[in-house]
Amino acid sequence: MTQLAWLDPGDPGQPFPSLDQALTEPDGLLAVGGGLEPERLLNAYRHGIFPWYEASQPILWWSPEPRTVLFLKHFRLHRSLRKTLRNGDYRVTLDTDFSAVIQACAAPRGASRGTWITAEMQQAYMQLHQLGHAHSVEVRTADGTLIGGLYGVSIGRVFFGESMFSRVRDASKIALASLACQLDTWGFPFIDCQQDTAHLESFGARPIRRRAFAALLDIHCTQPGPGAPWVFDSSLCVDTWRPGNTTDARVAGINGSSE
Repeated sequence: MTQLAWLDPGDPGQPFPSLDQALTEPDGLLAVGGGLEPERLLNAYRHGIFPWYEASQPILWWSPEPRTVLFLKHFRLHRSLRKTLRNGDYRVTLDTDFSAVIQACAAPRGASRGTWITAEMQQAYMQLHQLGHAHSVEVRTADGTLIGGLYGVSIGRVFFGESMFSRVRDASKIALASLACQLDTWGFPFIDCQQDTAHLESFGARPIRRRAFAALLDIHCTQPGPGAPWVFDSSLCVDTWRPGNTTDARVAGINGSSE
């Protein structure tokens, strides 16, 4: 049986174990302990690792096999969602209320009273947001009421999705489609979805080998990103977006940008 590595809470720069040391049961569990400092979190994401645990547990670090990835060129923008995007009375923004989005994502759902997005996790990702590494998508009604959104972490040209929420039908779908369109415009090739769900599969997400995912990170995490805070391009028409049609000129617009 593989012995799990325990991370030193006093050493946020401590390297993670090799991904091939992750357990097969439970799938992808790689290490335990440590802390949620920005340095450790960014190092984890950069190498295909993320924290996921409950309040009663120590911090658990995961890298599942396979990894679910949504390649933007294969994004499925269904006809019904195009109609919602075309006719809906809503407004989409980026990075305007990260705190409200992560709190909404952390709220218990259905019969569940618990959440894996603990107060400790919220504080850690708020700090990442303040440093320009974590981003949110907000979907609001015309009067400004927050009805849906999502948040995640970005390194270079990779977006690592964390959680989404919806208070009205299709609000989280609007958030995801709008983000995917904007990321495609910025030259991001994919969104990391971590684990497979039927919801994400309906948009085109599919599993790839963990080793292949790590190789993609080596390429795309080192490329220049769009800077922070993120601003949604209001000229984009998400309902007419054709995934994979990003032009070189649009991508060139972020090369070398420090804004």
